[in-house]
Amino acid sequence: MGEKGRRAAVRLTARGAIALALVATLAGYVLTAVFEVEQIVGAAFVLASLLGALLVNRRELLSLVVTPPLVFFCATLFVELGRAFGSVSIVQSLALGLYTSMTRGAPWLFAGSAIVLGVAWRRGLRENVRELREELKAGAEVSRPRQPFVPEPEGYFEPKMYGSPRGED
Repeated sequence: MGEKGRRAAVRLTARGAIALALVATLAGYVLTAVFEVEQIVGAAFVLASLLGALLVNRRELLSLVVTPPLVFFCATLFVELGRAFGSVSIVQSLALGLYTSMTRGAPWLFAGSAIVLGVAWRRGLRENVRELREELKAGAEVSRPRQPFVPEPEGYFEPKMYGSPRGED
């Protein structure tokens, strides 16, 4: 036991944290339908967002910070599509359902996004942004020499013989 004091930490990739938030939000919608308590969806989303921000690898914080609104929208779209298929006007039902669900979930969406940003900032988001800026700056500084357009010579696709012909013995 040479590594006392070090504990094995569970780490997620950004994709794993996003999937966790999506599955938890969908599960929140299911629990809301079962128990008829509107706050379950928002609480599940905020909790999953917090858990994802705490467990994601530090180098992938930047990818995770921008996704909570997309995750919430995708989960809501999926649920509202399911609800709309049972109605007379699918498009109208989908539009109205998305509007009401996104409006009802806006405070939870804002809270989840703010929590992810706050936790990621404390865990090193600033360094990720700095590294990205340096990479972009380094890529912009390397200028490639522009070569003028040179059309292919005529007969380019004709077969060519390479080497010298063999002498007849």
